[in-house]
Amino acid sequence: MTKTEKVKFVIETLEDLYPKVPIPLEHKDPYTLLIAVLLSAQSTDKGVNKITPVLFAKADNPYDMVKLSVEEIREIIKPVGLSPMKSKGIYGLSQLLIEKHDGKVPQNYKDLEELPAVGHKTASVVMSQAFGIPAFPVDTHIHRLMYRWNLTNGKNVVQTEKDAKRLFPKELWNKLHLQIIFYGREYSPARGWNVEKDIITKTIGRKEILK
Repeated sequence: MTKTEKVKFVIETLEDLYPKVPIPLEHKDPYTLLIAVLLSAQSTDKGVNKITPVLFAKADNPYDMVKLSVEEIREIIKPVGLSPMKSKGIYGLSQLLIEKHDGKVPQNYKDLEELPAVGHKTASVVMSQAFGIPAFPVDTHIHRLMYRWNLTNGKNVVQTEKDAKRLFPKELWNKLHLQIIFYGREYSPARGWNVEKDIITKTIGRKEILK
């Protein structure tokens, strides 16, 4: 199979399996999505979706969020882990949104990545899922699968993102990155992986990991 054929196979298989893909993190606007994505670092979407209704009942916008103390935020979000760093990030970014952006989440990478605790992946998710701007956020599932599928060298997520953007059509990025995440969770996990069920890796994967 050529690389072009592999890419076509991935797109078609994922479209058959996941014609519709819901956004995994529950939110109602760009701000609540930004907070949910920040909370999801080294945590599960399921865990985050349990916590956010409690947090957003108290504060679902930056103006209400800064009325809470960092400690109050931390107490609410403690179950998702990394709460000291995340609570400071949530408070700090809310403050900056008020000071610099009239309380609104900016629609560009530069301003998003200047917010406390917001890295490139978080910014990419917000650009893609909140604003519909083509982006290809690379999480651990996408990084793992792109390597297993021999579509990247797997050196780092920066390279994986570049390769994904180069290989896949731009108009598919926003849906495709979610389809890959769903596929990774269901058919190609890091642990307990059964390659017989993993049709994409079985068909186009690296020979060395299929042995």
